[in-house]
Amino acid sequence: MVVGVCRIRLILHGNRSLKGKRKVVKGIIEKSKHRFNISIAEVGLNDDHRRAEIGFAAIGNDRSFINSVADKVIDFIYQLQTAEVADYSLELINI
Repeated sequence: MVVGVCRIRLILHGNRSLKGKRKVVKGIIEKSKHRFNISIAEVGLNDDHRRAEIGFAAIGNDRSFINSVADKVIDFIYQLQTAEVADYSLELINI
């Protein structure tokens, strides 16, 4: 079994409130969850209205498949253009 875990740091330009941040982050999470069938949530920077940190996980039998899914999710978030992807880290764990 292979578990892929990714943390993505986002910058929300022009955002002025936590309410606006929640709207953007919730949209990213919901769209990604439904398109890729992954577990995804906001995992950090909860009190900062200009930055967000989300994490997602994917589980499968094939390391290259999980790596491919993670790359597609990251590319999808880039293409949404609702927030700037500042940084991300990906770890693949064999169990």
